[in-house]
Amino acid sequence: MARGWQDFQWRLETVGYDALSALLRALPLDAASGFGGWLGRTIGPLTSAHRTALRNLKLAFPQWDEGQRRAMAHRQWENAGRVLIEFFLMDKIMADPARVELIGEAKLDALKASGRPIVFVSGHFANWEVMAACKVKAGIEGVLAYRGANNPYIDKRMRRSREAYGVTLFAPKGVEGGREVMAALKNGLSVGILSDQKYYEGLLAPFFGHLVRTQHAPVRFAMRFGAVLQPGWVERTKGARFRVFVADAIPLPEDGGTAADVEAGVAKINAFIEERARARPWEYWWVHRRFPDALYDELKGQGY
Repeated sequence: MARGWQDFQWRLETVGYDALSALLRALPLDAASGFGGWLGRTIGPLTSAHRTALRNLKLAFPQWDEGQRRAMAHRQWENAGRVLIEFFLMDKIMADPARVELIGEAKLDALKASGRPIVFVSGHFANWEVMAACKVKAGIEGVLAYRGANNPYIDKRMRRSREAYGVTLFAPKGVEGGREVMAALKNGLSVGILSDQKYYEGLLAPFFGHLVRTQHAPVRFAMRFGAVLQPGWVERTKGARFRVFVADAIPLPEDGGTAADVEAGVAKINAFIEERARARPWEYWWVHRRFPDALYDELKGQGY
C-alpha cells in the first residue's frame, strides 16, 4: 500500500513537472529565464533555505555588515530562480551560438590532442549546466557525476533533457557511480564533478577560513589514471547568456603521489572555488550547508 501511494505521488509530481515544462518551453527564452529570476526573488527569501544562505554568507564574509549580507542573500535568489527555469530550456540555450561564449577554447583543444583523460572540477556558479553542455559541444566525450532526483519518473525526464543538448553519459553519486567514473577514465574519457558540496567522508580542507569536509575523489581519480585535473567556471553576462572559462589545470604528481599530495590537490580545488565565489557571490549557490554543522548550531544558538 505504501509503495502504491508513493508511486501515485511520484506520478502526480511528474504531471506537474510536465505541465511546467510545456508552459516554459512555450515562452520566449529570455522571458522564461526572467520569470525564473522573479520567482527566485519572490519566493526564495520566504523559504528556510534563505536562513541557510544568510548563515553561509556570515561565515564566508564575516567582515560584511548585516545589511550587506541580507542584500546579497536576496540577490543570489535571482540567479537561483533563473537556473531552476533554464534547466527546462538548456537545449535552446545551447542551440544559439550567441548565448554561450567559451573563453580558453585553445586549452580544451590541447587537452583533446593530448589523449589524456580529464577530470573537470567546478562549483555551482551561475548556470553550471552550461559547463557540461559546453564541454560536449567542444567534442569532449565523458561522464557527468550527478545526484539523481528522488522521483524516478522526473529523474528519467531530467536525463532526457540533458540528452537533448548532448550530455548522454551519467554516473550517479555513490559507490556505483564511482565504478562508472573509474571505468570512464580507464577508457580515456572525461569526468565532470561539482566539488563544492559537503562530503562527510571527505578530507578537511580550508574554505572561506573554515575547515570543511571535501570530496577527494576528483584528485584521487586524476592521480590514479594520470588524468588532467581541469577546473573551469561559468559567468552569467545578461539574462540567459553566459561565458564559460577554462582555467589553468591544477598540477598533480605524475608518479601516483601520496596522501599529502591528495590533501594539497583538494585544498587547491577549494581555493579555486572560493576565489570564484568571492569574485561573483551573487551567482554562487549559497543555499547548501557547506560548512561544519557545529558552526550552524553556534549561529542558531546566537539567534541567527
